[in-house]
Amino acid sequence: MDMTGEERIALSRETVWAALNDVDVLRQCIPGCQSLEKQSDNDMTAKVKLTIGPVSATFSGKVRLSDLDPPNGYRIAGEGSGGAAGYAKGHAVVRLVEDGPGTLLQYEAKADVGGKLAQLGGRLIDATARKLAGEFFRNFGTAVAPAAPEAEAKAEVAAAPAEPAKKGGLLRRWFKKRDASGGSEPST
Repeated sequence: MDMTGEERIALSRETVWAALNDVDVLRQCIPGCQSLEKQSDNDMTAKVKLTIGPVSATFSGKVRLSDLDPPNGYRIAGEGSGGAAGYAKGHAVVRLVEDGPGTLLQYEAKADVGGKLAQLGGRLIDATARKLAGEFFRNFGTAVAPAAPEAEAKAEVAAAPAEPAKKGGLLRRWFKKRDASGGSEPST
């Protein structure tokens, strides 16, 4: 199965490149990722739990980066075994293109499955693979994108110490209501 897509990220290519090579960022972005550990500059091991249709499995495997062209892109390839569920392997070419003040992350991916997974049918496998690829790149875009100015302003307001309530404010309002209603007690 072949997949292509893109994600606009409001950061420089260099910043996006650094995040694409940061194991902690990648771990957050991979759907179902239980672990991702760097073995060398270009090799990692991963453990990912996925559900594809009626089959749920934990895949253990290897990921390798190649054709590195900082900060323009690379090729990422991986393969994993899910025990009785079967195996999955694939690769993607990731390109980073300057897009005004930001970066356009483009990808072309190819994946293959075998075992029980292959028996599920091409449509289900293709749909799930597209969903997972899209989810990864959306998660990545969200994880590395700077916070929106509105969100930053809300965070500042939330972090500011609350002003103490004016002494007697509640009682004053109650008495004003009582006086406005002709001196009778407010109904409950």
